[in-house]
Amino acid sequence: MSNPNVRRGVASTRMLCGIAEEYGLSRAVCLRGAAIDPALLSDPHGEIDAIQEFRVIANLLAALAPRGVGDIELALKAGARYHLTTMGIWGFAMASSATLGSALQVGLRYLDLTYSVNRIWLEADNGPTACLVIDEQSAPPELAQFVVLRDMVAVMTLNRELLAAPVLPRSVQLRFPPAPALIPQLRAAFGCAPSFNAARSHLEFDLHLFAEPLPQANELMRQSCEDQCRALLARRQGRSGYAGRVRDRLLRTPGQMPDMDAIAAELNMTARHLRRLLSAEGTSYRALADEVRQALAEELLSTARMKMDEVAERLGYAERASFTHAFKRWKGVSPSAFRG
Repeated sequence: MSNPNVRRGVASTRMLCGIAEEYGLSRAVCLRGAAIDPALLSDPHGEIDAIQEFRVIANLLAALAPRGVGDIELALKAGARYHLTTMGIWGFAMASSATLGSALQVGLRYLDLTYSVNRIWLEADNGPTACLVIDEQSAPPELAQFVVLRDMVAVMTLNRELLAAPVLPRSVQLRFPPAPALIPQLRAAFGCAPSFNAARSHLEFDLHLFAEPLPQANELMRQSCEDQCRALLARRQGRSGYAGRVRDRLLRTPGQMPDMDAIAAELNMTARHLRRLLSAEGTSYRALADEVRQALAEELLSTARMKMDEVAERLGYAERASFTHAFKRWKGVSPSAFRG
């Protein structure tokens, strides 16, 4: 699952500006109101937040709509340009995995290092197929179709590069209204015509595809890249302001997190005032507590050989079932499936 509160690299925004320039639009048009310094797009370590990229996407869609370029056409063009080589250490971690399935696990584990603003998870119920579900609840409604289709096409692009061969879905389900005029373009992108007005958006693949070995598999490289992914994600999840102070306090005793009243007292203010301060920074006590527990849960499940009951206890859950329920809410999969 992707957390829109985590800062992200500028590669995606730079690519969107490149597409705009192909249509004769200036970079200034794309960045209008996004509070992004154009020089930042040339910084390999530059970072922005999801709200800024939403503004860039909205600007691009608004500027191209009068020219007859809709969000579907733009999403197909954008998704095809997200390559492993443009995804930084996250892309290298996937490419060095043993199989397509293990690469997908790594990719979803560190999804917050990518451009995506969607919740994405894999569902496999012991049948012949598995569904990669893409949920865009974090995106503004007017951008929902764009971010879903962009991610779907990017999945197709990355899978093809991982296996050095096309990886076609069995079916494509979209929860959006039909777009008959664009069926040929959608069929060309996915290898099949999508179904519309579905309950949710997902790509359905034959399960055996996830067992396919990757040509660049290298276990030592994967471990090294995943270590770097973990460190980078921890840095991006760091916060400043009062949110940072609350997060640091929660990290001190993750198994016995103080409530909001206790933290407010430590900061010499009322809980109501702290709530207002956190709201002004775009977060809340509950969101920060969830963020801390999620980050620690992923760390323990990825690196420690602890039993699931021990992980739950370390994070302050009285029962394993409560921890499992919370983890599914965060990541869309159970702790056991995440650990693999």
